[in-house]
Amino acid sequence: RYYYKDDSVHLSFRELLILNNIYQNEGNYFSRTAINEKCWESENFIDDNTLAVNMTRLRKKLQSIDIVDFIETKKNVGYKV
Repeated sequence: RYYYKDDSVHLSFRELLILNNIYQNEGNYFSRTAINEKCWESENFIDDNTLAVNMTRLRKKLQSIDIVDFIETKKNVGYKV
């Protein structure tokens, strides 16, 4: 579970890994390749769309507890908080 103020949301294992890795790189962009390597242990074993789908789910879950526009995306660079 991810807790925010007086609310919480259930995140999958991968969603938690993604969020944790972006947090650890706070203030800097974390590349798609780096996320794939950290969260799936190899960029070769997942489809290019897998990360995008997980990011969409993660953002929707965060929005459900009023965390909006928390994860910033920069095309061809990566994600940051």
